[in-house]
Amino acid sequence: MPKTRITKNKKVVKKNIRSVQKGRLYVTATFNTTLVSVTDEQGNVLCWSTAGEAGFSGSRKSTPYAATITVENAINKARGFNMSNMDVFIKGPGPGRDVALRVLKAQGMRVGMIVDMTPDPHNGTRPRKAKHNK
Repeated sequence: MPKTRITKNKKVVKKNIRSVQKGRLYVTATFNTTLVSVTDEQGNVLCWSTAGEAGFSGSRKSTPYAATITVENAINKARGFNMSNMDVFIKGPGPGRDVALRVLKAQGMRVGMIVDMTPDPHNGTRPRKAKHNK
C-alpha cells in the first residue's frame, strides 16, 4: 500500500513595505520601563520597541542603558521604512527621556521638532495616606 502525503496549502503573504520619509517617534519613559513607537505623520504605528522586548527584565528595564537599546531597536526598525526625518514626542519622567535624543543624534537621524507631552496635573487626585512606621 503506497504512502499518502498530506500537505497543507499555505499562502505566502508578502508585506507591502511602505516608504515613509518623515515620521514621529513617541517615547514614553516611565519609572519602570521605556516604550518607543514609530508612526507615520497620520499617526499609524509602523513599529515599536520596549525595554522588555530588548531582553531586559525586572528593575533592569528602568535603566538608561535599557532605554538606549530600546530606542536603537526602534530606529533600526524605522530604517526599514526608509525613514530619515523624525519629530520626537517625549512623555513621562523616567530615565529614557534625554537618552532618546542622544541616541537619535548618534544614529544620524534628522530631528525636526522635540515636544514634551508629559502630563501635568492641576492638583488632581488626593495623595495616599501616610505610612505608619512602628
